[in-house]
Amino acid sequence: MIVDNALYHSGKRVPIAGDDDQSLGYARVPCDPGDFQWVGIHDPSDEELELVARTFDLHPLAVEDAGDSHQRPKLERYGDTLFLVLKTLWYVDEEDAVETGEINIFVGKDFVVTVRHGEGVDLSSSRRDVEDRAGVLEHGPMAVLYAICDRVVDEYEKVGAALEEDVDEVEVSVFSEARTDDSNRIYVLKREIAEVRRAVLPLREPMRKFAMGLHPAISTDTATYFRDVSDHLQRVADVIDSLDQLLSTAFDAHLARISIQQNEDMRKISAGAALVVVPTLVAGVYGMNFDHMPELHWTYGYPYALLLMAAMVGGLFVWFKKSGWL
Repeated sequence: MIVDNALYHSGKRVPIAGDDDQSLGYARVPCDPGDFQWVGIHDPSDEELELVARTFDLHPLAVEDAGDSHQRPKLERYGDTLFLVLKTLWYVDEEDAVETGEINIFVGKDFVVTVRHGEGVDLSSSRRDVEDRAGVLEHGPMAVLYAICDRVVDEYEKVGAALEEDVDEVEVSVFSEARTDDSNRIYVLKREIAEVRRAVLPLREPMRKFAMGLHPAISTDTATYFRDVSDHLQRVADVIDSLDQLLSTAFDAHLARISIQQNEDMRKISAGAALVVVPTLVAGVYGMNFDHMPELHWTYGYPYALLLMAAMVGGLFVWFKKSGWL
């Protein structure tokens, strides 16, 4: 459905034909030089998307990609129209889950069409923010592209910060004195980090081109704004790489601790078995039915055997304690 449809002149939103609520439907508005139209659509049907495509003369291949909400982030050019795919991210802390959405952006000389799938970034707030910055909107449709990219990358940074907190919790748990089972959570977090990487890494090259002004539609002044977005995106990429390495290290440490704990358990079991075997050996000797053995008919033979067992067990216990086996 149409979320919003507006015309911008000299960096400001202007009414069209007395229509104060800007409810323009799918119509394309004639624009004076320097003006542009921004149409926002959320989860459109195939018929709605096709109508918008005909209205703004969008390339069929780009429209096909915009209708599919499982595209890889990318930048393509069809004639005078740019087509950019962004993945939106948000973090559900209770489930250690990164949820994804998608924004497809068509940028022409005098129009911007945004097609949003799923939840994630609310472009209505992005529109309001950029409308309050007339100096930015004066750069035309590319200003809208910057505002959307900036908002999406800001959300990436929030997801990265949330993941950092969870990875810190895993590290504390792995190296705590208590016995913990962190392997499952480590796997879940690595899987979610991979989800973030799939959104962030393919976007670096398009942002680099925009930041360096390598694209014909980007002026030198506009490139300055994209440099800020590119810097933030690179920072998120660095955070994600470091978190992935930390989780790999934590997983190796977790496995090492499990191995050490198992060795300690085996030593304790072995020490406990020795404490049982030694008195059993003594009892076995004195339980043999021989006529000729020392102290066979001795009055104090029974308490002597008990004291001998206790002394041997006590000696073994002290020795095991000092060696760290118990």
